[in-house]
Amino acid sequence: MVAEPDGSKGAPDDASEDRKPQSDEARSAFVPPAGVEQPAPPEEEHPTSEFALPQGLTAEPPAEQEGSAFTTPAGHSAAFAKNSPAFTPAYGVPLVRLPQDAPWQDRMRTMLRLPVHERPVPEAAGKEDETGPSVPRVLDLTLRIGELLLAGGEGAEDVETAMFVICRSYGLDRVEPTVTFTLLSVTYQPSLVDAPITANRTVRRRGTDYTRLAAVYTLLADINARAHEVTPEEAYRRLAEIRRNRHPYPGWVLTAAAGVLAGAASVLLGGGPTVFLVAALGAVLGDRLAWLCAGRGLPEFYQFLVAAMPPAAMGVLLTLLHADLRPSAVITGGLFALIPGRALVAAVQDGLTGFYITASARLLEVAYFFVAIVVGVLSVLYIAVQFDAQLNPEGALRAVERPVTQILASMVLCATFAILLQQSRATVLFATLNGGVAWVIYASIAVTAQGSTVMATAVAAGLVGLFGQLIARYHHTSSLPYVTAAIGPLLPGSATYFGVLAIAQNNLDQGFASLAKAAALALAIAIGVNLGGELARLFMQAPGAASARRAAKRTRGF
Repeated sequence: MVAEPDGSKGAPDDASEDRKPQSDEARSAFVPPAGVEQPAPPEEEHPTSEFALPQGLTAEPPAEQEGSAFTTPAGHSAAFAKNSPAFTPAYGVPLVRLPQDAPWQDRMRTMLRLPVHERPVPEAAGKEDETGPSVPRVLDLTLRIGELLLAGGEGAEDVETAMFVICRSYGLDRVEPTVTFTLLSVTYQPSLVDAPITANRTVRRRGTDYTRLAAVYTLLADINARAHEVTPEEAYRRLAEIRRNRHPYPGWVLTAAAGVLAGAASVLLGGGPTVFLVAALGAVLGDRLAWLCAGRGLPEFYQFLVAAMPPAAMGVLLTLLHADLRPSAVITGGLFALIPGRALVAAVQDGLTGFYITASARLLEVAYFFVAIVVGVLSVLYIAVQFDAQLNPEGALRAVERPVTQILASMVLCATFAILLQQSRATVLFATLNGGVAWVIYASIAVTAQGSTVMATAVAAGLVGLFGQLIARYHHTSSLPYVTAAIGPLLPGSATYFGVLAIAQNNLDQGFASLAKAAALALAIAIGVNLGGELARLFMQAPGAASARRAAKRTRGF
């Protein structure tokens, strides 16, 4: 048995342990060895980054940030920030409230002219059930109604307003309707994270039926009214009935109205009973030829061209027979029913409200129709000049003052014009009275006071637009039935004829000057009607809470 060592031999020696070198595991590689001077402690806790700026260099000043919508620009006071349109105050943006008693056209037009994020949401979707109507079905109904309005001659902004009120009535608040000359589009976005739904519809046929237009406005009023629960299915049924509705006047009444219109216009320009009958006969022949071309599928350009030829031929026939009549009154009377006055008014209205593409297309359409009328009349007059027909425009320019006869003739002209536009019988009377007042104003300035014809036309057209817009808002319908027929006596038929006659007689300067006057008169009518409609809204309750409705665009040339 081996004895254990004693304590003196088995205990470790502390001094000898200190003299032994430590292994690599016993000490850190970052600790200085014994006898080496310890480094100074770092100034900072963390080591220096390799991206730090070297000593002795200065940092580049930070770039100036762009102005924010939530901060006041440097150098401006708090008052500037308060009045700046880009500044959002602490109390938020004032909420736009639309009173329910204001006309729905003004309320929806105000909504359209607001950005999407500023539009108030519908208080309640009164036309929907718990699940709400089908979005594609509402959009399709919206496009079908918009198609009828645009095809009937309504302005682009009025069509967008009608489309917007339908979507809002059925609970679709985030919608953007878009209207061009032949294309309707509406986009609905349920939320910021959902994909938008877009539907389109093309307008391929246009027609003039103001009775159908009034029925569409009645449907729109019922859809928007809280007292009526018009479901999409019921709206579809009523829309189908409107489409199937027959015109209020048969074809023979329209042809007779065209003849009476031309005869009344010839009397307005100084003609007598014989001139009335000859002008009416020429207009009836032109109307029948136009219907014949339409039945054969010819474009409207050729329909206007052939419709302008019979009145010109009747005037030339009177000249060749050496009848002591006024051939110029016969020809001019036949042109009154052909000049596209409403299309021109709609084109200028679209341009003034910011729809420049639609306005350009409408103006191009008016130019084509105007050229067709000029070509038709010019062809007949050129042939007449070859046969030495003594067409003297100087003798036709004599002013004729027959106040009572001319006022009655202007009212007959407006009444027959209203029949041609397929207006309901309830609107014919007011359109007739409105046109008679317009002629009195025009004759007072242009004939009695010998003022400018352009100024007289603009003033008379402004009153037509003012009265027509007021009565339309009273009945909650379109202003077209009360305005279009009333501008009939103001149409530039005489200036158009004299310009074409001067060109046929190789007096180009005089001819183009007269055509330019006709264009100026037409623009005066369009601007006057639009201005009168805008003035009418000044007498109505403002649809906004703080201010009147916003303009379509606010620019200063940039």
